[in-house]
Amino acid sequence: MTRPRILIVGASIAGPAAAFWLVRAGFDVTVVEQASELRRGGNGVDVRSEALAVIERMGLLSAVRAKVLRIKGMRFVDHRDRERARMPLAAMERMVGSEDLEIKRGDLAELLFDATKNDVNYIFGETIKTFTQDERGVDVTFAKGPPQRFDLVIGADGLHSSVRRAVFGAEEAFLKFKRHYFAFVNVDLPMGEYGWVTFYNEPGKSAAIFRAEPGLGQINFMFRSDTPLSYHYRDVEKQRAMLREAFTGLGWHVPALLEKTDSSPNFYLDALAQVQMPSWSSGRVVLVGDAAYCASPASGAGALLALTGAYRLAGELATHGISSAALSGYEAAQRPLVAQKQRQLFTGLSTPRTRLGIITRNWLLSPPLRAVISRMQGKETPANIHEYCFRPAVSLQAEGATGLATERLPSSPFAREGRGVER
Repeated sequence: MTRPRILIVGASIAGPAAAFWLVRAGFDVTVVEQASELRRGGNGVDVRSEALAVIERMGLLSAVRAKVLRIKGMRFVDHRDRERARMPLAAMERMVGSEDLEIKRGDLAELLFDATKNDVNYIFGETIKTFTQDERGVDVTFAKGPPQRFDLVIGADGLHSSVRRAVFGAEEAFLKFKRHYFAFVNVDLPMGEYGWVTFYNEPGKSAAIFRAEPGLGQINFMFRSDTPLSYHYRDVEKQRAMLREAFTGLGWHVPALLEKTDSSPNFYLDALAQVQMPSWSSGRVVLVGDAAYCASPASGAGALLALTGAYRLAGELATHGISSAALSGYEAAQRPLVAQKQRQLFTGLSTPRTRLGIITRNWLLSPPLRAVISRMQGKETPANIHEYCFRPAVSLQAEGATGLATERLPSSPFAREGRGVER
């Protein structure tokens, strides 16, 4: 029997994670990525709580631990570099209710790629040109390769998802601006205490440095903006100018850090935004990870939602086949966790809005008050991660489950017409 074919768009975290589980359920999986190669480096992401359970079930926990950034905690300084507050890692873990492993986004993506490259057809440097849905599948044309037909398309292509834009509409309808912009670069740094993320704040602004080890460092900026700024997310030079304008005149090491960002090739800036959608699927197209429910970097939950969402989507498809039952089951299982994490933004900790907010933050992080707050917080209750049985999906129809040939999925607005995918 022919294996059901699934196309995944995006090869960061959610895409390869979904591919890992889908091939174990017997699906034939192809992943397309517009970048010419795997993207390495990037900002640190947190693997904690439910994501730890998923990583352990993948057999990758020891590999993640081997790549973890050795963070000791956060410290907060004034313009003279005098320490005003410190939050050790143990206190951070009590706040989130879980062991917290921080790893570079690119390192996690590489581990997921290595775990799937022998079972999954990866195509780098490729983009989707058009696709056309009907009740039984999706016809896809590519910018370079020949057209192909798939039983399901999964959009795992991030905050600015082209799949979401093509199927569900303009991203402005789903992106909720959270009144901040953030930027980061990976660079070698001559300043900062090893193992600690050091923050310097002015009202509504933060500049932070992290020295993981000699030769390895990261700079992070965040600034408040009550209204969205006008720029194209691929216009890097305009973004550098915006960042410099926001931080010109600030003290501490900010002038030197801005010089580093001006010359760094891995500079990244974007709005702090969340993706909020009434549904993550339409016909035979479904979204996962940031494309469906980005909680923003201020939540610290991007990797958590990507890994758990990929696991649940694949698990429901393994259980029900490619069907409306699988897609609705995925949403029912993942939405409570998404809602929880989208409520938890830590901008008040990293980037207080006022001078009083900075003073109050520092006061609350004094050792006596920190201990009291930790006892009051307790631990959050992790969402239940059901352990799916990943048996070959091709057996589902033989056992009488509704699947590919029998199920009529909800018709999407583009079920019978081609729609271009702008990349």
